[in-house]
Amino acid sequence: MPIKDKSKYPPDWKFISLRERHRAGNKCELCQATNHQAHPITGSKVILTVHHIQYLEGPENNAYPNLIVLCQRCHNRLDLGMRIRNARETRKTKTAPLDNLLNIKKLS
Repeated sequence: MPIKDKSKYPPDWKFISLRERHRAGNKCELCQATNHQAHPITGSKVILTVHHIQYLEGPENNAYPNLIVLCQRCHNRLDLGMRIRNARETRKTKTAPLDNLLNIKKLS
């Protein structure tokens, strides 16, 4: 999952990302899908990304053991738990005002 606050990335992130994709042979390190080719399972065009394994450490840890090159499918699968948690939090903040209004009406 991309880190929304781009200021957390180092100034040379583009170089780091390119270096990691080159290290990985321009292939997803989990499923071996090749960059800019049709994905063997989904058929969609592969765009490789560089994923921080220890995401909670943030993009400050850009050492090789903390980075892995992934296709969109593998990246989304790894981030699924975080996406579910974020969606729950978003729903809570969106429904909180409505819940408060309903509670007020119940008390009246």
